[in-house]
Amino acid sequence: MKITEKTHRALATPALFAAALIWGSTFVTMKDSLDEMKPGYLLAVRFTIAAVFMLLLFVGKWKKYSVKYILPSALIGLTTAVAYIVQTFGLKYTTPGKNAFLTSIYCVLIPFFYWIITKKRPDAYNFIAAFLCVIGVGLVSIEISSLGDGFFIGKGEMLTICCSAIYAIQMMLMAKYSKELDSALLVTLQFVFTSLCCWIFTLIFEGAPTKIGDGMIFDLLYLAIAASALALLFQNYGIKHTSAGGASIILSLESVFGVIFSVIAGEEGEMTIQKAIGFAVVFLAVIVSETKLNFLKKKKQKATENSDESLKNDKSEQSKTTE
Repeated sequence: MKITEKTHRALATPALFAAALIWGSTFVTMKDSLDEMKPGYLLAVRFTIAAVFMLLLFVGKWKKYSVKYILPSALIGLTTAVAYIVQTFGLKYTTPGKNAFLTSIYCVLIPFFYWIITKKRPDAYNFIAAFLCVIGVGLVSIEISSLGDGFFIGKGEMLTICCSAIYAIQMMLMAKYSKELDSALLVTLQFVFTSLCCWIFTLIFEGAPTKIGDGMIFDLLYLAIAASALALLFQNYGIKHTSAGGASIILSLESVFGVIFSVIAGEEGEMTIQKAIGFAVVFLAVIVSETKLNFLKKKKQKATENSDESLKNDKSEQSKTTE
């Protein structure tokens, strides 16, 4: 039975929510997994499983393969590996909630990276988002009571901010090459190169891999199949069948879910008013950057149209009465 576009649109929102929910849950899962495995080794196993899963899932896509996929997938795979490694080390020294929210600022950084490359100046919404982001990061990362001892951002927060910049580069590369190449095949090869880079990292800097504990099997399968493969497929499906603005709002909830799961797991420590405001400001910055508040403009435009229509009807009724 052929699925109609109306059905696709109805399924798009749940798919995007599922992606955001899964990704939000991974911050706590990764934090717990770091107690059992070294960061590079954990990522190497995670992306190896994800690559094998994607290779089997899209086995029919290999007829489209050509050498033109090698360089793009290698570049995207390398930046993905570096971003995840930096993020995972940052997670060792901060909370899952902070890691989730500070990672999400890549959305704010992308327009400024494009400015450097294309010379196209970001709009006012991008600058407002950047300003809000700086305030939010400060509130999340810096305790007001410690400002008398000097301005200081912790190692975990700094590494996470660096990782968000690398994610911005990865997103730009993916946006560039996915227009020219089959996205499913590109992502599959991206995972292959990401796992390869992570294996090289762990062998050079962490030594020979150790045995994986029985308690880690479920976490690794969840991170690899649910978080790395299925959530990405949910995201791509949702973006394809809904508006970009609506999709970005739902996907940005990943950071909110990250904090919620972190609080439930008892990882977040004391949730002060300052931190809560900081999380809200960072979330607002992402919304402003991603949507440019178009959803508010549409509501205002619709209200104006309804008002004009009502006025037109009133005039028509008055005209009939006069006649």
